Order: sequence, then structure tokens, then C-alpha cells
Amino acid sequence: MKKSMNKSFVTRLVGKGERADGRQFDQFREIKIETGVIKTAEGSARVKMGKTEVIVGVKMSVGEPYPDIPNEGVLSVNAELSPLSSPQFEPGPPTEEGVEIARVIDRGIRESKCMQVEKLCIEPNEKVWRVNVDLHVLDYDGNLIDAGGLAAIAALLTTNIPKLDGDKVLYGEVDRPLEIKDVPIPITTTKISGKLLLDPNLDEQDAAQARITLTSTKDGNFCSIQKGGRGYFTKEEIEKAADLSILKGKELRQLLSV
Repeated sequence: MKKSMNKSFVTRLVGKGERADGRQFDQFREIKIETGVIKTAEGSARVKMGKTEVIVGVKMSVGEPYPDIPNEGVLSVNAELSPLSSPQFEPGPPTEEGVEIARVIDRGIRESKCMQVEKLCIEPNEKVWRVNVDLHVLDYDGNLIDAGGLAAIAALLTTNIPKLDGDKVLYGEVDRPLEIKDVPIPITTTKISGKLLLDPNLDEQDAAQARITLTSTKDGNFCSIQKGGRGYFTKEEIEKAADLSILKGKELRQLLSV
């Protein structure tokens, strides 16, 4: 009942051109980024976006390449939605929401070509570096894709590749930094009462008719797009969402000092 009441309230409020927290429709909540927060990881970052808080750790490991790309390293993104972060999440195998969040972030990183995966090949057909990006939600108040995507690229920008001694990975000893040549940033636009909003909190997210996530690169090109929700976007709304994505992507990159 409470969620239904919140949805009705948010819908009416947005219809009047307002948000409960006083933000403009194109305004993000306060964002804080901290890197180097997990000492046992090769790269890590914590991002707070309003009351939403996520932490990402990057672990490097050695494994076999995929048969169809024998000379390239492997990227893997996983999202852990812990019940400790929200009563909405339950223990057990990955949920549909968790899988979608991981896939959207993974696709943005992968399709941006920000990692030179060919340089992660150790021995063709035999050994490559595997880049494991693990996202954990510490506190949940909406917009996990944007918060998680920002934390993921912040963590990758600080990642170091460990030294190798034969087949043994010497964790704690740095061979070289992981080379990142672009900074893909996902920006999610939410539609409520025919209005477009950025960075929805949980109440706004629950009231949304539809959402669209566009991930842009530093040169203003798009590398991935994901539509969610049962509603639709007009051509004009998609164009506006695209413009917002490029604009806000630039703003968030400034927070990363890149």
C-alpha cells in the first residue's frame, strides 16, 4: 500500500513540474566518488549518489580465452544486490534486476572499446588476463545502473595488473596499470507523467512508466542503449534523452578528473 501511495504522489507531483526533493528534472543528486577503498582488489571505487551507495572491486586473474577470441582478455561484470542494502532484495541466485544491471554496465564498457583487450593476452589460445568487475550495493535508493556504471569505470581507471611469476599471480606486486583509453558513462532517463527525469530515487523509479539508458564515450558517441519498463518514448523524447546523456556524461567525467 505504501508503494502505491508513493507512486500516486510522485506521479501527481511530477505532473505539476516538481520533484519531492526539490531537484530540477535534469539534476542529479549529490555525487561522491572515492577510489582505492578495497586494499585486496587491483582497483576499487565507492560511489554515493544521494542515498544510493555502491562499491566496486576489480580483481585480475589468469584464465583461458574464449575460443572465438583467443588473443583477447576477458571482461566480466557481476552485480550483487544484498538484502542488507534494501528489503526489496532477497538472498539467493542473481535476480533479473541484478543480471540486467550487470549486463548494461558490461555492455557499455565492452562496446566503448575502452580496454585494449588484445594487450591482456599472455599466451594466445592459452592464457589471458580476466578482468572481473564486482558491484556490491551498500544502500539502495534508485538508479543503480548509473551509480554502478560510474563506480565501475572509476575502479577500472585505478586498476593495476599484477606481476606474473610463471603461472603464479603475484598479487600486491604491480606489473603495469590497466590501460583505459575511454570513459563510458551510462545516463538513465526516466519517464513519469510524460516528463523526462534524470537520476530517479527509489520512489520515482517505482512510479516510472519507462526508462532508457544511453552510454556515451568521451567524444560524444553512444556505445550502448537499453530500454526498460512497459511504457514508450517518442522519437523526440529519445533525442532529448540522448542530448541529456552526452551533457551529463561530460559532467560526471569531470568528477573523475578525466
